[in-house]
Amino acid sequence: MSALDFPFAEAPAPGALRSVAPGVHWLRMALPFALDHINLWLLEDGDGWTLVDTGLADAPTRALWDQVLAGAAGARPVRRVLVTHFHPDHMGNAGWLCERFGVPLWMTQGEYLTAHAVRAGAAGFVPEATLSLYRAHGLDEARLALVGGRGNQYARYVSELPAHYRRIVAGETITVHGRAWRVIDGYGHAPEHASLYCESLRLLISGDMLLPKISTHVGVWPTDPEGDPLGLFLRSIGRYRELPQDTLVLPSHGLPFRGAHARVAQLEAHHEARLAELLAACREAPRSAADVVGLLFRRVLDAHQMFFAMGEAIAHLHYLERAGRLRRARGADGVTRFALAKEQAWTSALTA
Repeated sequence: MSALDFPFAEAPAPGALRSVAPGVHWLRMALPFALDHINLWLLEDGDGWTLVDTGLADAPTRALWDQVLAGAAGARPVRRVLVTHFHPDHMGNAGWLCERFGVPLWMTQGEYLTAHAVRAGAAGFVPEATLSLYRAHGLDEARLALVGGRGNQYARYVSELPAHYRRIVAGETITVHGRAWRVIDGYGHAPEHASLYCESLRLLISGDMLLPKISTHVGVWPTDPEGDPLGLFLRSIGRYRELPQDTLVLPSHGLPFRGAHARVAQLEAHHEARLAELLAACREAPRSAADVVGLLFRRVLDAHQMFFAMGEAIAHLHYLERAGRLRRARGADGVTRFALAKEQAWTSALTA
């Protein structure tokens, strides 16, 4: 399979459930961002439901949940809430739903603890830490003010979190309605992202790790300022090649699709092209992350987008530095810039 196949031409209407496989239902919720939606999944679980991801904790989303749970889904009680990772569009209503139905929250430890830290504004997760990191990578004061104006978006969009949870780990099998779902860990986008694979259904709930149309955000965080999230991400998605080619992928954004192997190859090619552009730019002159944001994102960025774009620019430069292609130096102005480590013929940065 060399191309992607989309068995569903369009998404369900807001609040409507659509069956995508035996016992698996698709629910779409709106997001107030450029990425304007998230896909949630309801799994029949005995006489109840296992919910996978929850949407933002805002009034429109909760009203839609009320509609869904009073309508077609209301005949079954919620039995548990499983969250793929801590980001607000996935985690937002987890605490609210768990409290409402008296059910447990299932997620990985890395995601659960990070959610608590971010929501509480722990050291390293406050806006000031992000601004300090981005300033060190060359972002000017005007754009820093734009990013800083976001405040703590996480606390705004995530309900109070449960004080305890059921930890899930990579390789664990979760039984839902008599079917085995295997936890597949993923890194680079989030600390310990969990995808779910059901062999009997040939179905992968991929979360944000494998999306059909857009590339997953992969950025450096101030809590790990020297990290290589792009390397972690590329190694993680490479493991999806172990799944059957005809696996139906249920992504958090976009339409369900078949062709996971092809999509992995597309994402690898996308990042390789961006890495080649960065190398060419750094060959001309030392560049900061702020200098190359425009190469990676060729459009005007709002505050939300600039926040993510800077993290991605740093991640790509770190990847090339780890691969021995770039070296860094800190200038008298305190800004970190990257230059070509050595002149060499171009080969794939993904295999170097």
